[in-house]
Amino acid sequence: MYFTETEAIIAKHGLVPDLITGSTMFSINKAHCSVMYKRTDFLVPHRKDYYFWAFVKDGANKHWIDDKQYTLKPDTFYFTIPHQVHLKEDAKPFTGIVLGFTDEFLSLEENSMLRQLPVIQNPDNGHELNLSDADVAFIGDMLEKIYIENANNNNWQHSMLMSYMRVLMIYLSRLYVEQFSNIDTAPERVLLKKYLSKIEENYIQYHEVTAYADMLNISAGHLSEVVKEQSGKSAITHIHDRLIMEAKRLLFHTDSSIKEIAFALGFEDASYFNRFFKRIVNDTPVAYRTTVREMYH
Repeated sequence: MYFTETEAIIAKHGLVPDLITGSTMFSINKAHCSVMYKRTDFLVPHRKDYYFWAFVKDGANKHWIDDKQYTLKPDTFYFTIPHQVHLKEDAKPFTGIVLGFTDEFLSLEENSMLRQLPVIQNPDNGHELNLSDADVAFIGDMLEKIYIENANNNNWQHSMLMSYMRVLMIYLSRLYVEQFSNIDTAPERVLLKKYLSKIEENYIQYHEVTAYADMLNISAGHLSEVVKEQSGKSAITHIHDRLIMEAKRLLFHTDSSIKEIAFALGFEDASYFNRFFKRIVNDTPVAYRTTVREMYH
């Protein structure tokens, strides 16, 4: 029996409707944003079931994304994708612009290409983009245009809004590639990206390379060869790394039992999950939880 979600262990929050338009797919707000954190459930581990962006002009909030701590820096851009785990340590106000949009928003036909952009795929599990003065000026200007268009009720409003969003996403993806990875469009790189995307969608249900090879309509041997050549890691290692990352999130952010975590990750046998985790991390799940919590608390 496989569990398809781990949200039963870590809560997931939906997008708050936009204050001006009431949209549940797209929202943008500006100025002091402390009001966003008045709900006490934002001060405990949670996921957002939407993409969350924040262009910070001033602020010093401390928060966690997965197992990494961040302190907000002025003139910096922060971004998350739905599966990442958030934990806010305090709720100090910050000045800037925050923007959220859902998978449904990206699934609109005219936006389908946006789903493949690096800042949306986030293959390196990033969160923070450092900005030059020119970046700050450009991003600030684009977000201001998006904010104004969102509030307008003029002809061609939606088309204007989406044009600005496309430009912003492409610009941020350029920065992402520069700061996180070297992505190109060679067929082998495309296959690697498709493989990693399939893992992200199915890692709880499927733990074997052959299952992903079937999804991609290629042989497991060819998939393994290309993945190893392009990433430096074996195909099975990518699956294991994704499972371990999620296991670490749950061990760090929740008090769920090892058995509950094992089942949530698609392991029918908790003892096998223990052996799997120890083989890769060189520590048992219980020992890891104890060590990492002592380190950060």
